[in-house]
Amino acid sequence: MPLAIDNIRVGRVYKLVNFGEIRYLEVMERTGRENFKMKDLDTLEHYELEELLRWGKGKDYDLDEVR
Repeated sequence: MPLAIDNIRVGRVYKLVNFGEIRYLEVMERTGRENFKMKDLDTLEHYELEELLRWGKGKDYDLDEVR
């Protein structure tokens, strides 16, 4: 079962699976009630959580804390 967005914490690392893409993301800061600035640990690009979920949640959606 995916982690609720309310339970995301700054400084932690999460694994996001959505529409077949797997990303390992570190939460850098909270920018809104349900939005976070995140750093992709593979590409070192910065994203906002809203960008990653803009097109919805696929059947394979999963969000889990890694460390």
